[in-house]
Amino acid sequence: MARCHGRNGEQEVNMMLIGPQEVGTWVLNFLGSAREVLTAEEATQIDNALDALVAVESGDPDVDIDSFFPDLVPANKANPA
Repeated sequence: MARCHGRNGEQEVNMMLIGPQEVGTWVLNFLGSAREVLTAEEATQIDNALDALVAVESGDPDVDIDSFFPDLVPANKANPA
């Protein structure tokens, strides 16, 4: 078990599937179990996707979904000529 800090505050996370990790390691936690070790970039992408869900759930019709997924937006859309 490890004490982890994430979007929902601190919680105990079962590390049995991925083994012991260094302090500061990003992990994907699902239902209280660490499922995989993530890079900082992967963690940011997941966090952005979760932020997009929150934004959509807010009901704001002006939400720019593409802004949450810069890694998926075609270069010509992100920087129009």
